[in-house]
Amino acid sequence: MPWSWRYESTDGQAVTGPAETFGSQADAESWIGQTWRDLASAGVTSVALVEDDREEYKMSLLAAE
Repeated sequence: MPWSWRYESTDGQAVTGPAETFGSQADAESWIGQTWRDLASAGVTSVALVEDDREEYKMSLLAAE
């Protein structure tokens, strides 16, 4: 079952991002760890890890205040 990331803006609306798919959750998490700064610079403020149609979790890309 493929894993992927869903990208969102501050208001929770979908944002276009890289259409990457991964064979495991670990691969997906490693990739986001390497690219989150680029995504944040492009206007992505949160991401959700998705396996097929099921959302595993969501996290913010904004810096903690």
